[in-house]
Amino acid sequence: MPLTQTPTQFSEAMSLRIEQSEARVIKAVFPSITNHHNTLFGGEALAWMDETAFIAATRFCRKTLVTVSSDRIDFNKAIPAGSLAEIIARVIHVGNTSIKVEVNIFVEDMYQDLREHAIRGVFTFVAVDDDRKPTTVWTQG
Repeated sequence: MPLTQTPTQFSEAMSLRIEQSEARVIKAVFPSITNHHNTLFGGEALAWMDETAFIAATRFCRKTLVTVSSDRIDFNKAIPAGSLAEIIARVIHVGNTSIKVEVNIFVEDMYQDLREHAIRGVFTFVAVDDDRKPTTVWTQG
């Protein structure tokens, strides 16, 4: 791409980068990671979400990142033991030094074609340099 870009070219490059950085992880929900209700422990779901968000953010900018916050996490549906969970992370905002990633978890029955949205949250990461100081997330061109 040329060194000088029009806003449209920049936007297209950003959109392509976002699309290519999407991360998808599928996990089996075994009894060892469930709570007393025999559903996925919330802390385990949060760890999965943070990790998948980190993967998407890293694929987007290829920089050293740290998690700085998680926005509201909505647990809409319990995820029972014996099901599959698909975690999908996608960049939704790119700032100067920060990047926001939306994460959705879908629960899928192992033995029938049933898939439902279960959990949603947004995670914010900051790119840091070797001195752990914030640095630019992404520059194009």
